[in-house]
Formats: sequence, structure tokens, C-alpha cells
Amino acid sequence: MKNFTNQLFGLFQKSWWLEISTVSPSCEYYFGPFGSENEALQEQPGYMEDIEQEGSKVQKVLVTHRKTPAQLTVEYPQAS
Repeated sequence: MKNFTNQLFGLFQKSWWLEISTVSPSCEYYFGPFGSENEALQEQPGYMEDIEQEGSKVQKVLVTHRKTPAQLTVEYPQAS
């Protein structure tokens, strides 16, 4: 029951997240939650490296203080 309560509380509590946007494919990735902005910044290079090794080009990186995202990976359709 404690785990369920923590998860439910986490839906409303704000935490620090990395939001990494890529092109080709056009996606947004959310990594976290982190306990502080500094912790998110320290982890940023590793996540960027993983994404780039998969062949994606990082377009933008944000450190945000927000509620838990509904989806951790959002892929946008390619315009033809």
C-alpha cells in the first residue's frame, strides 16, 4: 500500500526532469525524476550520449521542474 501511495503522490508532486528533443526521429524523451536541478545536469551527458549512439540528433535539452510526464517518450510523425 505504501508503494501505491508514493506513486499516487508522485503524480502530483513536482520533480526535476531532463527533457531531450531530437530530430530524425522527431521525439521528446523525459529522464528522471531527479532530486535536484544539479543532479539532472550531472546526468545529462550520459543520456545525450545514449540517444546519439542510437543515431538520433539532439536538438534541444531542458531541465524542468514538473509533474511526472504522462509518457516518457513521445514520437512525432514525420512530415512528408
